[in-house]
Amino acid sequence: MKRILYVFALILLTAGVMSAQNKEAVITVVGDAVYDFGDIQEAKGPATHAFKIKNDGGTPLVITKVVASCGCTTPDWTKEPIAPGGSGEIKVTYDPTGRPDAFTKTISVYSNGKTGSYILTIKGKVIPK
Repeated sequence: MKRILYVFALILLTAGVMSAQNKEAVITVVGDAVYDFGDIQEAKGPATHAFKIKNDGGTPLVITKVVASCGCTTPDWTKEPIAPGGSGEIKVTYDPTGRPDAFTKTISVYSNGKTGSYILTIKGKVIPK
């Protein structure tokens, strides 16, 4: 009888732990986490790309901050909590002014998501005026 109770308690404990894990927010990018602008004409000014993100977890996803690797890249993101199964976006604008040649920039996304921080990347080549 003790053995049956022990097994039953172990099953309940395992189910509780698994249930708690499924309740975490999980940030994912719909599509690729790397975006290639290709050739950007410096004369045309800043270029923008919107990364679509999704919450694949069981609790609301809150993006706490988004940090670009340099001042030439400006992020803007969904500020409201993203419901489980819901989506939002992170818009990244790159200013090519005075920056000829190839570039690769990273954007760190911090949230309450299971992975902690998430890295997005933009790249391309600036064609000077």
